[in-house]
Amino acid sequence: MRPLLACLLLALALPASAQIYKYTDANGNTVFTNQPPEGTAAESVDLPPTNTVEMQTPSMPAVDDNTPAQSEAPYSVLSLTGIPDDEAMRANNGSFIVGVNIQPRLQPGHQLRLILDGKPYGQASNVPSLQLNNLDRGEHSLAVAVMAGDRVIQQSNTETFTVQRISLNSPARQPAPPPRPRPVN
Repeated sequence: MRPLLACLLLALALPASAQIYKYTDANGNTVFTNQPPEGTAAESVDLPPTNTVEMQTPSMPAVDDNTPAQSEAPYSVLSLTGIPDDEAMRANNGSFIVGVNIQPRLQPGHQLRLILDGKPYGQASNVPSLQLNNLDRGEHSLAVAVMAGDRVIQQSNTETFTVQRISLNSPARQPAPPPRPRPVN
């Protein structure tokens, strides 16, 4: 595939390097063309070399697949915020937002993904504010991972917290009784 692409790019570049001719037409206008006109004196134009720019590639730290762990993590700080330490998190519908403290900023190509109870949760995102929806009552563990595609680059420490939700049997969840009819006098 790459040789075909290289040949195509070279073929497109050939007309750019073709010879250019200059002449004056019958109306006195200066004309530039890549084909010399018949019966008219034309001079060859020497063009300066075309400008070229080398493509800049982002520098990524080299990863050696033979080493079991990366010796230096790309992020000096990676932690969750907005999770209570000692008390239960009150979320009647089981939904809440957690923040991610990350330094330096998230690198291009990296995304954040929550790890809830040891399993990936939700879609990966580049936004440092992630939402959990409809979590069950009880104790949960939560961490955030920095992903490059499907590969985990770095993971935060796991935080344990308890979700407190209103009980399904709570009187607050029961429908209000219909109003009593007023006696007619």
